[in-house]
Amino acid sequence: MFDTFRKYNKVVMIFLFLLIIPSFVFFGVERYQGFGRDEKVARVEGHDITKPEWDQQHRVETDRIRQQSPNVDPTLLESDALRYATLERMVRDRVLAAAAAKANMTVSEDRLSRIFAQDQGLASFRTPDGKFDRETFQRVTGRTPEQYEASVRAEMATQQVLLGISSTAFTPPALAATTINAFYDTREIQVARFTPDSFASKVTVSDADIEAYYKDHTAQFQAPEQASIEYLVLDLDAAKKNVVVNEADLKTYYEQNASRFGTKEERRASHILITAPASAPAAEREKAKAKAEQLLAEVKKAPNTFADVARKNSQDPGSAEKGGDLDFVTKGAMVKPFEDAMFALKKGEISNVVETEFGYHIIHLTDIKPAVVPPFEQVRATIENDMRSQQATQEFAKAAETFTDAVYQTPDSLKPAAEKLKLTIKTADNVARTAAPGATGPLANRNFLNALFAADSLERKQNTEAIEVGPSQLASGRVTKYSPAHPVPLADVKDKIRAQLVAERAAVLAKTEGEAKLAAWTAKADGATFGAPVTVSRRDLQSQPLPVIDAALRADPAKLPVLVGVDLGAQGYTVVRVTKVVPRTPPPAELAKQEQSQVGQSIAAAEDAAYYALLKDRFKAEILVPKPAETLPPAAR
Repeated sequence: MFDTFRKYNKVVMIFLFLLIIPSFVFFGVERYQGFGRDEKVARVEGHDITKPEWDQQHRVETDRIRQQSPNVDPTLLESDALRYATLERMVRDRVLAAAAAKANMTVSEDRLSRIFAQDQGLASFRTPDGKFDRETFQRVTGRTPEQYEASVRAEMATQQVLLGISSTAFTPPALAATTINAFYDTREIQVARFTPDSFASKVTVSDADIEAYYKDHTAQFQAPEQASIEYLVLDLDAAKKNVVVNEADLKTYYEQNASRFGTKEERRASHILITAPASAPAAEREKAKAKAEQLLAEVKKAPNTFADVARKNSQDPGSAEKGGDLDFVTKGAMVKPFEDAMFALKKGEISNVVETEFGYHIIHLTDIKPAVVPPFEQVRATIENDMRSQQATQEFAKAAETFTDAVYQTPDSLKPAAEKLKLTIKTADNVARTAAPGATGPLANRNFLNALFAADSLERKQNTEAIEVGPSQLASGRVTKYSPAHPVPLADVKDKIRAQLVAERAAVLAKTEGEAKLAAWTAKADGATFGAPVTVSRRDLQSQPLPVIDAALRADPAKLPVLVGVDLGAQGYTVVRVTKVVPRTPPPAELAKQEQSQVGQSIAAAEDAAYYALLKDRFKAEILVPKPAETLPPAAR
């Protein structure tokens, strides 16, 4: 069917055109605009969150993560768990926003102004004259100042919702002490371990046992489906290679930007400043000017005394003690009247009195470092790369259209697209439906992998559509060889099954022996063999398994010494002799205060979580997509 469509696509397009136009007339355009876009993934207070909104928010968050952590594993960013976490945050934001609106919580203009005034990030968008640079802000942040203000206002309003709960959290000293003591609780114990390794030699496993286990656990011994693929990637670097730059354009660019490729002219000057701010009274400025004129006449007569005169008379604290020396500067470093006068002088000359917003200056030009511009041939490669980079975005848009058409029009091969765009066909083996650890590029992209393993792609071995796998990055691939999931032959896993059965049965023997010893030693302590005493707690495990620590801490302190048995499963069995409670050394007052504060923060967080759960019910918040089985690593939560 798809082959027919490709072959007669123009005829089919005309037919569809004739079919669709009347439907627009009868049903209206608006019915089509929302088609396919209203898939609901969550709902808060009767308002839906759609899949496109979810996708857009996840792109925003993953782009931010990439900028902050360029080396982050791409498979983590595309994982179902991280996507679901994004949706949970969206629901949380909307629940809190609904609660803030319901309670009429607002942020005063005065408070908002104070916050903006203290925001160092916003200060960078102010021009020297104190005005806010809207264009730069919008280009950098992707939002208008009004949108940013609205987001801050909304965030502060929603913060008030939970602040009313967490700020009232109260932690009685007794509750804090109980919580802290549970963490620092310490016991002295002795252990007797019964490990499976000690019983492995007593286990016999027959071939019949192995075969029976294999038949009963076939699902454990499945080779996953895999594919060998070939694929193309179009990105800005590839588009850059197709940009044609002629020699004349390179030379024009060189002439217009020559200063970029070398060093600018630098000038060194000394000056004498008689301060007179622009806001000073006219009489005061006239007096300062007269003083400057007097000093000018003095240094004109004896230029060699300029440094001494500057030390005695200049009112610039930064340079006066250095004889007025300002070191080397380039254009743009000084205020314009000063700069114009300095760059008009010849080496050794002294200027007339120069007026600026700071007062009156006398400038002595002491040295010049001429601009150094490398020859065209030396920077030609740099210029070509710059010009290619500048045109790459535009070229990518054209190439993306060509790429998309080429992989579609010739569905059985990527070669035509590769030849048209000068791309290299890449290959990969053992590709699975989910990205492998450490995978990068398209092989780490869930949408690309889903397209490869779609039924049509696997059956026909045709190109996938052009898929966006990253910013300014498209990919298309095709399966060249496919191996479905299949059972691994018994011969290949026989040794593995034998080892597993030996371990399981040895663990059973270890447990049986441990339980027998526990019963015997409980009845009669004589003959019990334990290791040396160790002091353990939840903070200091002393290399003991956590179940051993938990069992020791659960033992009744009033009945010590006492024996307890701990089943460690595949690690065997342990008999623990709890001998005594080791009291904690009272901490310094400052540390005790910090600990109580941390308990209080934990309680406040728990109350926040409970209140948020209440708000979710109140505003009928629900997520309509299933929660993935996989979980996020702690660093990503």
